[in-house]
Amino acid sequence: MGLSIEDFQHEIAAAVKSYDKFVVCVEKTPDEFLKSLQSLMGKAITAFENRAPGLRHGIALDRQVTIMLSQNDDARPLCGIYFNLHSPFRKKSG
Repeated sequence: MGLSIEDFQHEIAAAVKSYDKFVVCVEKTPDEFLKSLQSLMGKAITAFENRAPGLRHGIALDRQVTIMLSQNDDARPLCGIYFNLHSPFRKKSG
């Protein structure tokens, strides 16, 4: 299929804008977040292009973000970028 990270620049830019405006994260600066997104997008593309027959998704994630590429009727897959919400105050289950 020949997908590249640049094919998803619009989605990455929207996620970076949201991260900078709404997400509080002490682990990554906005610049580090952008680099992380680009790396995860590369991994999601690889997972999507090498998925087993019958599977529809390519997924890559870290502690803060999940990227999912989903097969659809167009040549370009759908792209979802999700923030993984986490609180350091969450009690561990027993």
